[in-house]
Amino acid sequence: MAAEYDVGLVCSHAGGLPPRTRPFRVSYQDVMAEVLGHVLGLAERAVRAGVEPARIVIDPAHDFGKNSWHSLEITRRLGEMTATGWPVLLSASHKDFIGETLGAGIEDRLSGSLAVTAVAAWLGVRIFRAHNVTETRQALDVVAALRGDLFPTRAVRGLA
Repeated sequence: MAAEYDVGLVCSHAGGLPPRTRPFRVSYQDVMAEVLGHVLGLAERAVRAGVEPARIVIDPAHDFGKNSWHSLEITRRLGEMTATGWPVLLSASHKDFIGETLGAGIEDRLSGSLAVTAVAAWLGVRIFRAHNVTETRQALDVVAALRGDLFPTRAVRGLA
């Protein structure tokens, strides 16, 4: 369908479970190898079906078919996904793995979401789904400035 209608496609890893299904004692020998194998296979299949490669994004799908340890491992290893050359989507905002890591309810996960976003941006992720758009944009701008890709909006400290 994506090829037929010339639309974008997100190739995600949900661990073989239907959407919104909580995993039960799910395990992977190497979670990132599993995720990469799956999403790259989907991307290659889409290209063979006629989807323009520029319209394809890969997504590790934090928490989908994974426990919190898996989502943390995937985050640490996002550089392996970005190294594939496919654009990577991060949809970690307010996820359970952040809440479980911080012992925080859904309303108290902003700082954790921003930390994951910053690490992901540093590792090369360029597409983000976020609940707190302004704060996420600010975190991404600071990461871009740290990388040398963005200049401060207004630099006066020590200059005047």
